[in-house]
Amino acid sequence: MADALPFDLAEAVAALGARDPRLADLIAHTAPFALRTDGPRSPYEALVRSIAYQSISGKAAATIHGRIVGLGRGGHPPAPAEMLKLRPSLLRKAGLSGAKVLAMKDLARKTVAGVVPTLAAAETMSDDELVARLVSVRGIGAWSVEMFLIFRLGRPDVLPIHDLGVRKGWALTYGKPHMPTPRELLAFGERWRPWRTVASWYMWRACERAGTAAMLAITPPPRAGARGARGSSPATRRRSGRRP
Repeated sequence: MADALPFDLAEAVAALGARDPRLADLIAHTAPFALRTDGPRSPYEALVRSIAYQSISGKAAATIHGRIVGLGRGGHPPAPAEMLKLRPSLLRKAGLSGAKVLAMKDLARKTVAGVVPTLAAAETMSDDELVARLVSVRGIGAWSVEMFLIFRLGRPDVLPIHDLGVRKGWALTYGKPHMPTPRELLAFGERWRPWRTVASWYMWRACERAGTAAMLAITPPPRAGARGARGSSPATRRRSGRRP
């Protein structure tokens, strides 16, 4: 069962459908919006997981993350102070690369310093403030923070403009052969405010609905020079996230 949402879903769906007929059609023909949050995971624990999962397959990442959790207590990764005391060689043995060990140490250091907030503090912060704080951690980018905002905090107005699934879902929904550039998607998404999380979720559903073959047919956006040479408008041109 989906967790209770911290916003009015009926209001969000009605507003999006009224502004965007293509999105209204997608909403009508796919599963109802449902958002599972990540349980009691704190920003620190969420980012430990994010670092472990970066740039490797889901099964391998899950194994490595499980080993990191095994270094802690009670089914949790080592607390920040404990993480700082762990020998790098122990983290490498768990499967982390040298860069990820440095990222884990920086995450722990900034959590102890209060830069990375507690969950209770995070819930009182704006999206922009959380992004600014969390991307200061080595190896953590905006996408990782956006996934935390959506899937842990349930924030209603997050648009992951670099996410392949959202970009490909947009191309499929609006009948474009190319993904939008992040800048183009950001501009287009203004019509979805303040419910861009909901619209993004349906872009992921559009990918599921279309299937693998249709997904593979969507190409990256043409380079600006190539677009100009054909005389086409950038507005007519169009990453997959692991989240559902």
